[in-house]
Amino acid sequence: MGLKEEEIVACRNDDERKEDEELGLAMAQAQQQQQKQLQWFAVGVTGSPLQPRKLVVGYALTSKKTKSFLQPKLEGLARNKGILFVAIDQSKPLSDQGPFDIVLHKLSGKEWRRIIEDYRQTHPEVTVLDPPDAIQHLRNRQFMLQAVADLNLSDSYGKVGVPRQLVIKRDASSIPDAVTKAGLTLPLVAKPLVADGSAKSHELSLAYDQNSLLKLEPPLVLQEFVNHGGVLFKVYIVGEAIKVVRRFSLPDVSKRELSKNAGVYRVPRVSCAAASADDADLDPGIAELPPLPLLEKLAKELRRQLGLRLFNLDIIREHGSCNHFYVIDINYFPGYGKMPEYEHIFTDFLLSLVPGKYKKRSC
Repeated sequence: MGLKEEEIVACRNDDERKEDEELGLAMAQAQQQQQKQLQWFAVGVTGSPLQPRKLVVGYALTSKKTKSFLQPKLEGLARNKGILFVAIDQSKPLSDQGPFDIVLHKLSGKEWRRIIEDYRQTHPEVTVLDPPDAIQHLRNRQFMLQAVADLNLSDSYGKVGVPRQLVIKRDASSIPDAVTKAGLTLPLVAKPLVADGSAKSHELSLAYDQNSLLKLEPPLVLQEFVNHGGVLFKVYIVGEAIKVVRRFSLPDVSKRELSKNAGVYRVPRVSCAAASADDADLDPGIAELPPLPLLEKLAKELRRQLGLRLFNLDIIREHGSCNHFYVIDINYFPGYGKMPEYEHIFTDFLLSLVPGKYKKRSC
């Protein structure tokens, strides 16, 4: 039995309405999908469309630091996580470059400090690692350890302090009297006053007697030598992440050795990666790492006081003590390339600086 004309028209209208509804739904779904894509895709740094939106990190580093830090493994992992490292051209105005989400820098000089500080003021949306004034604070060993000394950190996990020290800015002939008046005990470790990351700033000397003090070259810092079993703990801090490695250090000095030795002994740079003690057969009392809760508390307080997120601490344990530690040096943006698993730690840190803006990708 055939349909009447009115019924045929009604069926056709129903079908058209259904098609219109399906078309409208499909268009709505397409628009939603496009919006989702637009949230993730944007014009890339090179200007080509539909490139994944990158977390752009502009870096201004010395050629030496660039080579040691931006290793192929780090750059490859960063790409997989949506992070793009872009070199800052120091011959062009910084504000004309980018746009950057993060600026990573470790350059010296008043002019660079002025440039990066002006950039921080005019681009508050960009995370600058780290403030130039805070970095400058660590370039002078007269003030470097003051934040640790002010903490006077002591709890159930141990005590953290700094060795007694004396600053000599000029006139080597005054050093013996100044040491006597300060009540410092020999031997003394002599370190350059300026810690600018250069090879010279890492040169150390060990002075065994009063006469040898006259041979030192100011400006410098004199620190009391603390016997520590010849092992130093290098504590890397990347934001809230902490990584500790062992390094061989200067050997202990006994009273007998002190009485037999005289003069100034130049010592090679200690705590470098080549001096790793992680796999050495050491006395457990010497090799045991500082308690993590103590380091976490120390790092948290120093991040706050120093205003820095990228630094490391050189820590020693007083020989014969299980929980008395000394911070003997603090370095800004240290050699992270020597830190185990630094690629994962550092890329996760960079992504954490812009939560919600970029999705983490599995590598």
